[in-house]
Amino acid sequence: MPLIKSVSGFRGTIGGVPGENLTPLDIIKFTSAYATILLEKHSKPSVMVGRDGRISGSMVQGLVMHNLLAMGIDVIDLGLSTTPTVEYNVLESNASGGIILTASHNQRHWNALKMLDEQGQIISKSFGQHLLKIAATGKFKFASVDELGQLTEFNEAIDHHIQGILSLDTVNSVAIKKRKFKVVIDTINSTGSLAFPLLLKAFDIQYEIINQKVDGKFNRDPEPLAKNLSQLSQKVIATKADLGIAVDPDVDRLVFIDEKGIPFGEEYTIVACTDYVLSKEKGPTVSNLSTTRAVRDITNQYGCEYFTSSVGEFFVVEKMKQINAVIGGEGSGGIIYPKLHYGRDALNGAALFLSLLAERKKTVSALKATYPQYYMSKDKVSMASKQRIEKALSRIKELYQQWNPDLTDGVKIDFDQSWVHIRESNTEPIVRIYTEAQTQEKADALVDKIQKQIKK
Repeated sequence: MPLIKSVSGFRGTIGGVPGENLTPLDIIKFTSAYATILLEKHSKPSVMVGRDGRISGSMVQGLVMHNLLAMGIDVIDLGLSTTPTVEYNVLESNASGGIILTASHNQRHWNALKMLDEQGQIISKSFGQHLLKIAATGKFKFASVDELGQLTEFNEAIDHHIQGILSLDTVNSVAIKKRKFKVVIDTINSTGSLAFPLLLKAFDIQYEIINQKVDGKFNRDPEPLAKNLSQLSQKVIATKADLGIAVDPDVDRLVFIDEKGIPFGEEYTIVACTDYVLSKEKGPTVSNLSTTRAVRDITNQYGCEYFTSSVGEFFVVEKMKQINAVIGGEGSGGIIYPKLHYGRDALNGAALFLSLLAERKKTVSALKATYPQYYMSKDKVSMASKQRIEKALSRIKELYQQWNPDLTDGVKIDFDQSWVHIRESNTEPIVRIYTEAQTQEKADALVDKIQKQIKK
């Protein structure tokens, strides 16, 4: 598998050949380059480091932390954590940056270094380009014995994150406690098992966890799509729960199952949270180009402006800051609520969603029925090289030139009653194809059509 370098981090499969996989040499190289930039900006930098529950996590974290110490950087070890937890704690501390060790929704043999700036946000494109240039030289200056960094542990990071969520004025703890929800959670054998119980206990919610053991072996496909959540759906029905909650291994994506065991739809996580936040505070909203039109519709219903961005947390955040958005996110189940921090946060999203359900006094299925109904189809085509991907995207652009495609991120074509978005993945060597239409059949047919055109 190729080593992927993008705004989503430095990602690859564990083992193999340096430069082609995420090997110890690659980990050292990228960490050293990151450390070099921090040393240029800060007199005595400190970095928070946390990881998800992957099998390779402890090994990778050891390499990263001791590399930073060798560069003269102080390290705050958060241990097993979540992506939003690290982001929030960097923001709330005096740390100079953070590194999260997670390959998010990728399979267990993947891992990645997700770098943060001093605001707890994914590093900028310019920061990333500078980092790559330094990494390419291999010229790093390590600290003398008297200037080595100091290692400390911070075991309360998740508790601190949960307290931040509970302190938000938009989170209605009183209403949630009155509803006495019963919930089933699928934490995919990772750190959601550590974080979600703290949140749900604070709301006096009765809960049950499946795939709870934090061993990184992933009892299901780690991407929280409907097709991968049959076990959760069955458990919701069997236990007569009010809803099911599923996350990915690093807890930045959030998906719900209704009381009938039917998926709420990962796209509608951002729809519901946008609805709730706009009911409390009016302002612009943002989602990426691959997100359902329902976000636009809900935003317009409140008389507010809706904006789009390229796919990826960094790009959504960048647009949110430009227009001072009150909420943003991605249709993959990512909620970004700037009152807490600028990062996708499944824990925060769950608190907003539960507040909405409690205040509206609706079931999950009844809530879904109040929203504009669109149907999406998502698929992908594996490609052998970046050149093949570029050629495929160019071909699609030519075929649909009459529709004036949006080329902000790949090719987005808006038809009268449907749309298709074709783009290169930030995290895998594939072309992603997303479509949306007024029926599932039409959305699926559009995906099939585009797939055939790409493969040609």
